[in-house]
Amino acid sequence: MDNNNCPDIEVLFELADLFKVFGDSTRLRIMVLLTDAEMAVSDIAEALKMEQSTISHQLRVLRQNKLVRVRREGKQMYYALDDDHVKKIIEMGMDHILE
Repeated sequence: MDNNNCPDIEVLFELADLFKVFGDSTRLRIMVLLTDAEMAVSDIAEALKMEQSTISHQLRVLRQNKLVRVRREGKQMYYALDDDHVKKIIEMGMDHILE
């Protein structure tokens, strides 16, 4: 990308903020868990051996940044990655690290 094609500074700030969300290991662990299937908070907490309140907080951050979506079934909430773009970002990052 040359200087003529550089995105607007506001777009770059938004991109930097997105990468900050990916920069937290707990949030990243949650997203990796959600790459294959949707899960309830209790299942995520059990899989990561963490408190449900911690997981709920991180899921809130992920939802605010449109990285996960939620589906209600009765009283239970199920979380999944928002779309394939999120999965691709994770996969591409893993490919880069494992290269």
